Amino acid sequence: MEQGSSQGAVAVVVAVVSRWRRRIVVGGVSLVVVVGLVLLASAIHLLPQLRNPFSEQTTERSGPVLLQSIVELSRYEAASGTFQVVVDISSGGSILPSWLEGSDTLFIGVGTDNAYVDFSKLKGSAVQVSADRLSATITLPPAQLETAQLNVQQSYVFAQQQGLFTRVNGFLSGNPNSQQAVYELAQKQIQGAAAKSALITDAERNTRTMLTSLLQSLGFKNISVKYTS
Repeated sequence: MEQGSSQGAVAVVVAVVSRWRRRIVVGGVSLVVVVGLVLLASAIHLLPQLRNPFSEQTTERSGPVLLQSIVELSRYEAASGTFQVVVDISSGGSILPSWLEGSDTLFIGVGTDNAYVDFSKLKGSAVQVSADRLSATITLPPAQLETAQLNVQQSYVFAQQQGLFTRVNGFLSGNPNSQQAVYELAQKQIQGAAAKSALITDAERNTRTMLTSLLQSLGFKNISVKYTS
């Protein structure tokens, strides 16, 4: 009886497995048929187009992205110039003769100044990109000058004459104010010389060249860089 029971149990298991196997095969075939029908319907536009979840999607935002890239530069140091000025300072004017009181100083000041374009405050309207992404117009503020810097190591006193009393007074007091006054005046003259030079014009030209080259590398063909008045 035990052997017969075992054989009967095995037969039941085999029958169950066979039945589930048939169900899986039928279900798999049915799933393939359903997927095929859905894809066919989508292909002939009976259903909305199916999108590949792994495909890349491109969103065109050239204007804002390009503007953000320029703003992140903050400022572009576009031109630098070295200037040499002659500072002539005379002091005195009292009733005493110049050989007793007063001084004449001839100072050669050497320094540099830089011109830059500020990108940090550009707004959305500063960059206009065409729909075909072939043309771009950028409107920038005019170039500015930094504060001139005097190179003390390269600057020097070319000639100096001091009255006796002035020389003695300066020696005893160790007054550094006179030297500081010469430095400040030289720096101011260098700033003025930079403002009268072509430094601003060079900076705007160099900035235009830089941005044009940048946009050309991004595929733009027609590029215009303008400066506000």
